Amino acid sequence: MAERVDRDANQALRARFDEVYGQYRRLRSGVDDLRSELAALRITERSDDGQVTATVGAQGELISVELTGEVYHDRDHQALSRKITTTVHRACARAATATQELVAAHLPAGSGSVEFLRTGDFGALLGRADAVLRREDERHG
Repeated sequence: MAERVDRDANQALRARFDEVYGQYRRLRSGVDDLRSELAALRITERSDDGQVTATVGAQGELISVELTGEVYHDRDHQALSRKITTTVHRACARAATATQELVAAHLPAGSGSVEFLRTGDFGALLGRADAVLRREDERHG
């Protein structure tokens, strides 16, 4: 009887391992695609008046700033500085959203990594591990 129970338990563990391993393989195969997509991601934003154009990458890194000749007609350097800063910030915000969407498409639903990208909450990265440890503590406590 004990041998049958062990065989059933082993079979269930093997099935669970196969499932988890399959998930890992699918995730791993998508990582290279994700890297390429993130490396190629460019977000371009224009100021409301069209005088400033800013392009950023997936991590919000500034790739280029272009100014039209009209910016020199108004000699208010502080206004120009604000316009450039605002345009870059808008591009960065769009890049963050686009990056989150790309990453979310490659990770399992409810992934702590996606939640971390969205909120910046480090607790989201450890949420699943914390839950497992709590269950283990409850079992042994």
